[in-house]
Amino acid sequence: MTDTTTMTDTAPKTDAPATGTPVEQPATPAADPRGAIRGRGGRDGRRPGGRSPRERAPRERSEFEQATLEVRRVARVMAGGRRFSFSATVVIGDQKGRVGVGVGKGADTALAIDKAVRAAKKTLFTVPLMSDNSIRHDVTATYGSSTVTIIPSAGRGLVAGSAMRIVLEHAGVTNVVTKILTRTKNKLTIARATVAALRKLQSK
Repeated sequence: MTDTTTMTDTAPKTDAPATGTPVEQPATPAADPRGAIRGRGGRDGRRPGGRSPRERAPRERSEFEQATLEVRRVARVMAGGRRFSFSATVVIGDQKGRVGVGVGKGADTALAIDKAVRAAKKTLFTVPLMSDNSIRHDVTATYGSSTVTIIPSAGRGLVAGSAMRIVLEHAGVTNVVTKILTRTKNKLTIARATVAALRKLQSK
């Protein structure tokens, strides 16, 4: 009697095709025809408006030149302690007779300067100039602890210092000699005394 043993295939069944048959790879998504790479800032690295970070609109040039006389850190005492801010003094002018001085305060220097420029525009006035950009006659004015005088002098150019020079340059005044008659170093009071002296030319 012959024993016959039935061999059972215990190998796991796979759905792989026979050897030599190429295996079909899963389909990959088609590339974006526009070649867009979406990232920070929108398509192609641009900003939401479609403008590249380097493509900025040209800034409109102001008709006034401006100069910062001083920037100080000031403190205000409150219930919880001292609160610090910045105070800026700015002079603006078109160098054709119009000039103004303003003071602004803010949490940072940029904000303080912006406020000072807006305040200076509200105080603009026109200086009556002669044909050589000088003034008609001597003027003297006092503001606070500062007393200044301005004397016309043909052919001398602008002889001035400290804050007086900045104010007169932005007003377009030349061929004058100036003098600060007090010992104060406060630029704000000197600048406002200069403005007060130039305003006297309007009434005469």
